Amino acid sequence: MSPIAIEADSPPQSRTFMRRFAGAPLPWIMPVIVVIGIFYLYPVIDVFRLSFTNATLIGDNQDYTLGSITNALSSPQLPDILWATLIFVGGSVIGQQILGLAVAVVVIRGEKRGLFGTTILRTTALVAWVVPGIAGGIIWQMLFSEAPYGALNSILRLMHMPTVAWLSDPSIAPWSTLISNIWRGTAFSMVVMYAALKSIDPSLYEAAEVDGATASQQFFFVTLPQLRAAILVNMILITIQTVNTFDAIITLTGGGPGRATEVISLYVFNIVFRNYDLSGGSVLSVLMLIISLGLAFIYASFLPKEEEQ
Repeated sequence: MSPIAIEADSPPQSRTFMRRFAGAPLPWIMPVIVVIGIFYLYPVIDVFRLSFTNATLIGDNQDYTLGSITNALSSPQLPDILWATLIFVGGSVIGQQILGLAVAVVVIRGEKRGLFGTTILRTTALVAWVVPGIAGGIIWQMLFSEAPYGALNSILRLMHMPTVAWLSDPSIAPWSTLISNIWRGTAFSMVVMYAALKSIDPSLYEAAEVDGATASQQFFFVTLPQLRAAILVNMILITIQTVNTFDAIITLTGGGPGRATEVISLYVFNIVFRNYDLSGGSVLSVLMLIISLGLAFIYASFLPKEEEQ
């Protein structure tokens, strides 16, 4: 029997219910809500619960206490960890935004002029994005290595210039990790900026040319204002991603020398999987969540409102 015949034979109340069911959005998105709740929401709730306990990875007994929160937040290493995180995240956001926009502008202008190599440039930039963080850290460790095979110091020796302690000097190592992370994340910013540049109305540039605006004036007074929303959204995504980055750092410096490059995500990893302190790691994970959400809300407050658009 066909579905039409079944619907015709069903009572009116049943047909009305089926129409409402088919037209309501909740039944269709319920599977997604269930999956997100199981794999994302429940772990977050459990982290909050563990932060109020003294749980470890090597013991089954756990008691609810506020001591773990006090111990984790009063750690003498935490201020240095937060400072290293601030430099790492702030530098990554600024560097990836600037370089991503620069590459996107070059690609757009190259496509407009029909220049050879724009596709190669775009593809080459994307290679860094798809390389896993562990592999990227190993690549940069070989480049920054102070051993005879270190690529950058070998170039400096050929130029009869003094070598640099890229990874062993506490004042230089943070900038080395920053450079590697900017290299890795520039491709993502380039994709966001490329899409945003493509969506700008060409008539705005035509009007600016009629008014006699130079190329730099068009960039600062036409391009950047139109990219405001994309820049802020990209800042949110970069910040959240960078706050949680530790894989590239653990292979590049391991957090050293000392704690010069130990960001909060790596600090949490060390506390949980080396000190077996599950409750302390949960407290710092909640702190990471608060930092990420706080910065995201600050960025979001600068997004253009509907009436401005």
